[in-house]
Amino acid sequence: MRGAVLYASGDVRVAQRPDPAIIEPTDAIVRLAATCICGSDLWPYRGVEKFDGPAPMGHEYVGIVEEVGSQVTTIKPGQFVVGSFAVSDNTCEICRAGYQSACVQRVFMNAIGTQAQLAWVPLADGTLVATPGVPDADLVPSLLAASDVLGTGWFGAVAAEVGPGKTVAVVGDGAVGLCGVLAAKRLGAERIIAMSRHAARQELAREFGATDIVTERGDDGVAVIKDLTNGLGAHSVIEAVGTQESMMQAIRSTRPGGHVGFVGVAHDVELPGEELFFSHVHLHGGPALVRQYLPELIDLICDHAIDPGKVFDLTLPLDEAAEGYKAMDERRAIKILLQP
Repeated sequence: MRGAVLYASGDVRVAQRPDPAIIEPTDAIVRLAATCICGSDLWPYRGVEKFDGPAPMGHEYVGIVEEVGSQVTTIKPGQFVVGSFAVSDNTCEICRAGYQSACVQRVFMNAIGTQAQLAWVPLADGTLVATPGVPDADLVPSLLAASDVLGTGWFGAVAAEVGPGKTVAVVGDGAVGLCGVLAAKRLGAERIIAMSRHAARQELAREFGATDIVTERGDDGVAVIKDLTNGLGAHSVIEAVGTQESMMQAIRSTRPGGHVGFVGVAHDVELPGEELFFSHVHLHGGPALVRQYLPELIDLICDHAIDPGKVFDLTLPLDEAAEGYKAMDERRAIKILLQP
């Protein structure tokens, strides 16, 4: 099969990779209908996150099951499935508490690489969720979003305790931040402040439910949030970037007693203990609980209640993955859908 491989910083190529095969009786093989490039893929692409040798890329995926192992009971060949970016058995004590992305058998799909024609999925029963029939083509982008960015934005909103009557601020205008706006709207937030400097992203944020746009960053952005909230700060803040500046902007934009849901993959983030102590701000986050939310999100998508697939503003064939990485790196695109 063909798949995207990162050879060095800025060097993505689509190369021949071995076809996946059933290894354990709990495995499945999925022929991918669509995959995509994630903002977190840019960390190794930019050289910020180190890796050893050529690395397969990608962790978001939807497609048709081709083969299952002898112990797989809930997933069958021919089904269209959405998979979480984190493999889980969905039966361990941690999974049963809803934290499948911290499963005792967790494997992150980026180690497997789903920007390819086929994907090997361990622990298929716990990781994959079948859709009600093979979806129409117009639903595929939204179902693909559910594999990561929609579920991640949703977790950010849930972790930030978003709810009716609350003011929510979203730090980050990538696909995760925009899906956080969508989730906040769906969860009943009264006011949603999207922090963005890019016109196209601002437009989509408003379409997803943002009531206000703040273009300032850092302490200047915090000051605007305070001005918009009578000097108090937002009840709930979704942090969807993962840098020191974005984390502190999120914490400082939150009122005492408020909640920050941090879902940006953190890089070199350090928290000042004394400031955090006196802030009375709650922090909750980490790798998103996508598998917990997948059944609900799939139903919402198939019922046309939400359309997160709009975050994909550029579609390319898999063989042009290198151009997709370049477009996202240069912020010419929000998120790239790849067609295997």
